[in-house]
Parts: sequence; structure tokens; C-alpha cells
Amino acid sequence: MKNHLKRGVLALAASLGLLFSPSFSQAGNLENIVRSNQDEPGFIPPPPRNAPPPPPSHIASAETYIPYPGPPAAPMARSEKKNPPNPPVLMTRINQDSNLDLETPNAVNGLLKGMKSLMNVNYSAEVKSISELDVNPEKNPILIWSRHYRFDLTERETKILREYLINGGTLVMNPGRGSKPAYDSAVQLAKIIFPEVNVSRLSPDHPLLHAYYDLETVAVSIGNPYKPAAEAPKVQGATLNCRTAIIIPERGLDAGFANENIREIDRVFMPESAQKLGINITAYSTAQRAWQKGVAHALSLTDANNITAGKIGLTQIVYDGEWKTRHKGLSMLLHQFNQKTDIPVKYSLNERTLADSRIFDSPVLYMTGHENFVLKKQEIENLRKYLLNGGTLVAEACCGRAAFDGAFRREMQKVLPEFSFNTVKSSDPLYTLPNKINAVGITKALEAQLGKSLIDPKIEEVIIKNHPAVIYSPYGLQGGWELASNPYGLGYDDPSSIALGENILLSTAIR
Repeated sequence: MKNHLKRGVLALAASLGLLFSPSFSQAGNLENIVRSNQDEPGFIPPPPRNAPPPPPSHIASAETYIPYPGPPAAPMARSEKKNPPNPPVLMTRINQDSNLDLETPNAVNGLLKGMKSLMNVNYSAEVKSISELDVNPEKNPILIWSRHYRFDLTERETKILREYLINGGTLVMNPGRGSKPAYDSAVQLAKIIFPEVNVSRLSPDHPLLHAYYDLETVAVSIGNPYKPAAEAPKVQGATLNCRTAIIIPERGLDAGFANENIREIDRVFMPESAQKLGINITAYSTAQRAWQKGVAHALSLTDANNITAGKIGLTQIVYDGEWKTRHKGLSMLLHQFNQKTDIPVKYSLNERTLADSRIFDSPVLYMTGHENFVLKKQEIENLRKYLLNGGTLVAEACCGRAAFDGAFRREMQKVLPEFSFNTVKSSDPLYTLPNKINAVGITKALEAQLGKSLIDPKIEEVIIKNHPAVIYSPYGLQGGWELASNPYGLGYDDPSSIALGENILLSTAIR
């Protein structure tokens, strides 16, 4: 039986054109990789390689003379075909190892061809290894790495990708034909590249799923390619400062991009859905990369004296989920608040879980996020005790995301079932001190949704014994605090965000 399995593995490798390549022939590493991946649940092998297409002809642009017929006939001049200029590079296919990075032939080119047909935009693709990448994403805007086997990176390659992604680049890690070992390892690698960032499934309201097409459902193959099923798009992502930089679809995009035959073992997006998701990825990534250029440089603010620093300070809640959407927004708001009121502030922010008893030492807790989350029993009990004993929770749905908004209201109902949210009245001190706030400006994305550029501020609160225990904004604030609202963010513009933030801080101090 073992010999039969070995022969099958070797036959698979030979059919893929992988066996006896210089990098694998001596140590037998390929056989080990194929065997170890094949033994894992959900492994889907790549289809056999087709013969490569003939190389394109290279024709000079200068005029030449036809050498035949020779003298005494007079030579005839001809103008040869001139190559048009290459379109700009939009996508770079990662090829770490030609033996393992077995993308379905022409997958990326198939997506670009579809974009040209549907959107009348013309881009090109190139192939590079990670070590060849420029960390400036303008040079290689979107990376697509497709693999049926497990993804892996060296320490140096990890650093290159991290710098590239922080600078505004996008990495799509595609599990070839939906191969589970590739998908699982992609999620693991995303956590290695950004250990400080939560990797989670994108919620239905994530802007990537609506950047060009509204993808509430997609067509996927389940066992029979001729009877595709419809399901909500399943995509994992790692989000930095409100921008999803690493994108990992749970099903393969490659066959759909190339519009190739789908096998019964494949777990892929059907061609039309794959094209639409690919176009959404390019639209979202392009807009976010342009925004990243203009993001304000974060201020580095520290207490001059940690002992005598003032009473206004914040503790950010850490929870299982995307709890930290921005890194400098709170510090920048506190700086603006200090300049406005002369009230000393603590710029050094604490980060605590709700299960940590030290939250009771902080007068104000802050909570934000984009996605759905669930609090643990101990966290619910501690937060309830904290709020009933005079503490204040300030929260916002970063970028106005519906997933966080729904989760926050649900979890707060568990914490304070006998209380409800009420809209803050226009006459409330929260809208008068230190800034007189009537109408507020909003982001372009929210303006497009509401059809107007000015609205009444929308802040909600939970009052316990005449004390604002919870102050909540369903629209985003923190992007404005950083003077860099996300182009997809549903929130207040920069001046209004800062004015509201200052008023909220003062409200927590004087009540």
C-alpha cells in the first residue's frame, strides 16, 4: 500500500512537471512536500500543466530591407509592426518557487482581460519573487500569491512584506482551487506578518465587498460545477488603520479568473463571481493606496511627568476581535483637547481586557472596532460592575461599520439589560462645551449615502443615576482625530470629529 501511495505521489509530481527539477532532485524535498500536503484534510492538487504558449515575436521598430530577391532586383523598404507601449503594472504575481507556486495558467491575465472588457481599463501584470519586490507599493500595487501547498516565508521575506503592506500595498493570498492547507497556512502567515493585528472574516458590510459590485452573495462550486451554490462571500482579512491589507479568500479565485474547467474536487468561486470579487479587490486597493499617501504622520506624544500628568486619560478595551483600528487617533485627540482647554491629559494610553481588575482604576474606558465581536462572561460582569459604580465607557463604530454597531448594541444589552440607549438632545452640555455644535460635517462616503453634507450630530448615551455611563457614536470619529478619514468611512469630517471628541472628553470630566 505504501509503495502504491508513493508511486501515486511521484506520478502526481511528474504530471505537474515538478519532479527532477534541479531544486528538488537531490534532497527529494518535492516528494516530501507533495506527500505531506496530500495527507492533510482538504488538500486539492493543481491541475496538470498545459504546454506553455509559444513566446511572442519580438519585432524591431526600425525600417529594414528585405534581403530576397537579391541583385539585380531593387531592394524594397517596409515599415515593420511597432509594439505599443506597455500598460501600467497593476498586479504582481508572486513566484517564490516555480515548483510550488502553481497558479492556474493565465489567472491574473484573465482578471485583467475581464477588467478591460467590463470597465475599459487597461493594466498589465508581472512576475516577481518577494525578494525582488519594491517596498513602495506604487511600483507593484497589488500582489497575488497563489499556491496549492502551504505558504511559507523566511524572516527576511516577512520583513519585506510587512514594510510593503504598511506603506499601502495589498497582498492577496489565494488558495489554489480552494486547497485547505494553503488557506490555513495563509491565515497563519498573516498573523506572523502582523502579530498585533486580528485576522478575521470580513463582515457583509465591509467596503471591499461593495467597492464596485455589491456582493451580498456569490456563486461557488460545491462538488458539481454545473450546479453552483450561492453563499455569502467568505474572505479573511488583516486590517491596518482601517485598511484591509492582506486578503485571503476561503475559496480559490484562480479557475474563475482564467475561466477554466472546474473539477468536482475544486472549491472555487465561479467565473462571474470571481471576476466581480477580483474587480472589487482592485477598486478597493487602489482607493486605499491613494488615501494612504495622504495619511497624516502620527504624532508621538508622551507625558512630561507621569506622576503629575492630569486627570484626563483613557484606557482602551482589548477584546477578541479587531479592537484597535487606529494607532494615534486617541493621542492626537487628547493633544487637541489639551490645547483647547488647558486641562492636563495623559498621553500614555493603557490597553486592558475587561477581565483585568485594573480597569477600575481608570475613569474612562474607550472601545472601537469594525467587525462583530462577543464578550466573555467575566468581561460582561466586570463591565457591568464598572459602569454601575460610576465609570464611563466611550465607544464608536469605527468608519460607521454596521457589523460593530450591531455587536456593540447586542453586548451592551447583556451588560445593562435594564437600561437603553437614548439620543443626546441638542440642548445637552455635550454639544455646548467647550465647542458649540449645531450641524456637523460628514465624510464623502456618508454624504453619498445620506444625500447631504451637513447633519445633526448623532451621539447616544446610557444614563445611570444622572451619570453618562455610556457615550456612543454609531458614526466614525477616530479617522477625523487623525485628520485622515478613510475614503470608505461613514463618519464625521475632521473638524467635526475633533469638536465632538473634545466635548465628549470634557463631558466625562465635569459630570
